[in-house]
Amino acid sequence: MSLDGLAQWWADKSTAELVWLGIGLAAQLMFSMRFLIQWIATERARASIVPETFWYFSFVGGLMLLSYAIYRMDPVFIIGQATGLIIYSRNIY
Repeated sequence: MSLDGLAQWWADKSTAELVWLGIGLAAQLMFSMRFLIQWIATERARASIVPETFWYFSFVGGLMLLSYAIYRMDPVFIIGQATGLIIYSRNIY
């Protein structure tokens, strides 16, 4: 994709679409942070562990991704994230 093509793509997006794109990217970052948290905790403990914080990042990231999936009306993405939220909630409880 050329720089002109990228500029045209950006110009064609509504403000709402750009906001949802930002939410989707932030959600993915939040969800990905759980692996960094788990890696740091494992290195500190010198054993493979899953800290409680991992599940909070999983839940918040999953909830944000579910919101994005609902906005996109993607049933596969919705089912995957909704199922994950049940598991994350149980592990936090």
